[in-house]
Amino acid sequence: MPDDDFLRSTLRDQWHLDPTGLTEVPATLLSRGWEFAAGAARYTARLVETAARQAVEAGLLAAEHLRARRIDAGEPVRTLGGALTAPVPLGALAVLRRVPGRCLDGRDPVDQQWWGERLGAVHRALQGFRHPGLRPWQLLDPGAGHLDVEPWLREAVTAAVAATTRLTVTDQLTYGVLHGDPAPETFVLDPATGRSGLLHCGASGTGPLVYDVAAAVAYAGGPERATELLDGYRAAGPVSADELDAALPVLLRLRWAVLAERAARWSCPRGLEAARVALGSMPG
Repeated sequence: MPDDDFLRSTLRDQWHLDPTGLTEVPATLLSRGWEFAAGAARYTARLVETAARQAVEAGLLAAEHLRARRIDAGEPVRTLGGALTAPVPLGALAVLRRVPGRCLDGRDPVDQQWWGERLGAVHRALQGFRHPGLRPWQLLDPGAGHLDVEPWLREAVTAAVAATTRLTVTDQLTYGVLHGDPAPETFVLDPATGRSGLLHCGASGTGPLVYDVAAAVAYAGGPERATELLDGYRAAGPVSADELDAALPVLLRLRWAVLAERAARWSCPRGLEAARVALGSMPG
């Protein structure tokens, strides 16, 4: 990870921002983040892998698309050279103006309602968004060599991919622009105004919208702990209740398989064990 001095120098050199109060925020699947102030304004910075740069830039422009449709989202700040991101040794760095408010608590039932409602509203608002950097949804490769790191892993990934393939062949799913990593800390609520929004749009791609819901449910700790989240999404999202009920178990298994694959690829034993436990607790 970059140290604070490196981040400060990059923010000064690339954005002409002199950061104070640089604070790391909880990591998500696809990025690391920091919050900071510069003058009277507050910002967030996100670091992603180089391979995800195009997708993240699509997400930055998706945020502009949302803002034009009166959904509060972090406004991307271009570099001094006019770019959406700056290349750094560990990937690509983006800066956004921070949406006012506190981050949502995924354990709180009321916050879960806001979380689900905003995710649903984002899915609706992005239905007309197009960008060449949007990555098409791709399933995991069950033949990848790093899946040999644990004896159970390849079988679990193979089963998740097979079940998802059956689902996409037999069911008509609602496709659209995915956030990709809708953790509760990505969404905010401003107590002063009652407005909710999101800090960023993730590494945007296209795929079944229920996969985004499954990712949120995984962050919440599973369907039994995500009742209010799902109620909020049903009220605002474009996916029917029947589709959500049918597709969620399959895509939740896939999401945990994705988390397991990533943990194996990046040698993260804790993440791998959490995925193993979650996959082992699922029916079927």
